[in-house]
Amino acid sequence: MNPATLNIIMLTLFSGTMITTLSSHWLPAWMGLEMNMFAMIPILMLKHNPRSTEAATKYFLVQTTASALLMMAVMINFMYSGQWTIMKISNPLAAHIMTISITMKMGLAPFHFWVPEVTQGTPLLPGMILLTWQKLAPVTIMCQMMTTINPTLLLTMAVLSIMIGGWGGLNQTQLRKIMAYSSIAHMGWMTAIITYNPTLMTLNLMIYLLTTTSMFLLLMPQSSTTTLALTHTWNTMPLLATLMTTMLLSMGGLPPLSGFLPKWMIIQEMTKNNLIVMPTMMAILALLNLYFYMRLIYSTSLTLFPTTNNTKIKWQFKLTTPPPLTPTLITLSTMIIPLSPMLYILK
Repeated sequence: MNPATLNIIMLTLFSGTMITTLSSHWLPAWMGLEMNMFAMIPILMLKHNPRSTEAATKYFLVQTTASALLMMAVMINFMYSGQWTIMKISNPLAAHIMTISITMKMGLAPFHFWVPEVTQGTPLLPGMILLTWQKLAPVTIMCQMMTTINPTLLLTMAVLSIMIGGWGGLNQTQLRKIMAYSSIAHMGWMTAIITYNPTLMTLNLMIYLLTTTSMFLLLMPQSSTTTLALTHTWNTMPLLATLMTTMLLSMGGLPPLSGFLPKWMIIQEMTKNNLIVMPTMMAILALLNLYFYMRLIYSTSLTLFPTTNNTKIKWQFKLTTPPPLTPTLITLSTMIIPLSPMLYILK
């Protein structure tokens, strides 16, 4: 793609998200979502092949359906209340349709089917943008309308997302699909807490963005897209294998690492609100995600590619320039647990 064209597309993508994030009026928020969607389609088709075309088509159909539902709900709310403010939704039907449309854009269950398919059909960089940057605008809208959302509906969708995000990734060998199911599960954790404590949802979103971006940046140097490709990592880039193991453990939410922090705080907050069964189910279902992360760790660190000689590690490595900010992102994704007392006070 022409660099000037790519820069314009990236600027449109950034502008669309910022317009939606900074809007309290439904019309500019909806326009920002549309800008975001139309800018994302050529990014998904950076490599011209039938799979990327199919992925972009699926993305377009789902997002336009969600946008049409959102605009219909906004018009119903306008008919009953006469105003366009995001935070004041007076009609229950409009609130339900808005929730469904926003969750479609986020990829929450039961509207999650497009996320693994679209992510699998694109290269690693567009996949990373799809699973990180594209979540910001719908999450922002949901934060603004959280007082009018039905908590029962949202909790049901959240637990269903955590369940499907765990079960869907169990039998996968494609890394992009595994990351997509991981994203669905993380979105479930965010929506579960949004009506009780939006600050914790923001913390979870930040750590999710850090860990997912870091994981994709670790997969990019070798263009690893399958679990079989991960078995070459220890042979060629030992440091990368160690970092990837740490990142996967953090994404699984094991205690000394950053990924444990949001899960710990979310479970604590939900128990304070007299919810016992729901966080218990969420914690048990999170073990499914941890299981397939452990499978990836086994492929990365504990499996050596078969060689005919006695030297297990190559004596000469290819020169690979790591993407910028990789060390910073990995550090933040694994070692911010000492900041938990400060974050707890901010909560």
